[in-house]
Amino acid sequence: MSKVAVQPKARGGGGLMWLQGLACGAMVALVPAIALLLGVLLAPGLAALMLDRQPGRPIARSVLLCGGAFCIRPVGALWSGGQSVDAALGVLGDLNNIGTAWSAAAAGWFMAELLPLVVRVVLEAADAARAARLRAARAKLMEEWEPHAPPGQ
Repeated sequence: MSKVAVQPKARGGGGLMWLQGLACGAMVALVPAIALLLGVLLAPGLAALMLDRQPGRPIARSVLLCGGAFCIRPVGALWSGGQSVDAALGVLGDLNNIGTAWSAAAAGWFMAELLPLVVRVVLEAADAARAARLRAARAKLMEEWEPHAPPGQ
């Protein structure tokens, strides 16, 4: 019976994860109203971050970027409204804010899923058109350079 050596799983990025956790904890402790607001508005992005296992997490990045782009106005309203938890709940009480933020996150997911397919179709169409042009040029050159049979043969 042969024994297969099991390699230990490579561990890396632990320090970055620790720093991110520390930053999130500091944000919750120092500005809980903004943390609450961002937690609710970016919930789809946080779920995508936990579920996306692809290298570089492209889906999670696009969901978080699109959702985060919408969060600027509500966070600005909270910032100018006193930064209290009551003000954060007031901003979250407007379901238009939550619906738009989550719709923006859905648009980010849709783009991350659809754009690679669209790019592939466009590139394949461009390749097919180029191949047709090259075949036509080859046929023309073959016609011009084809040795003609001597007369009478």
